[in-house]
Amino acid sequence: MSDEDTSASLRERLRALAQPLVDTVDARLRHQIDERVDRRVETLLADRLAVLERAVADLDRAVRALEARLADE
Repeated sequence: MSDEDTSASLRERLRALAQPLVDTVDARLRHQIDERVDRRVETLLADRLAVLERAVADLDRAVRALEARLADE
């Protein structure tokens, strides 16, 4: 067996031993990133929804005021 064959064999064994660890770390990182992205998206959506809710409330007040003025005329 040549040195190259031995090196290749050792690399393959190392890769086989390390793969479960790499897969576990990868899965944990993906989970953490997904959670962070989800929280960020929820925060952004809540902020945007709050703006829309205020705008709808402002429009509602304006329409009621206009209806009241028209009723008085």
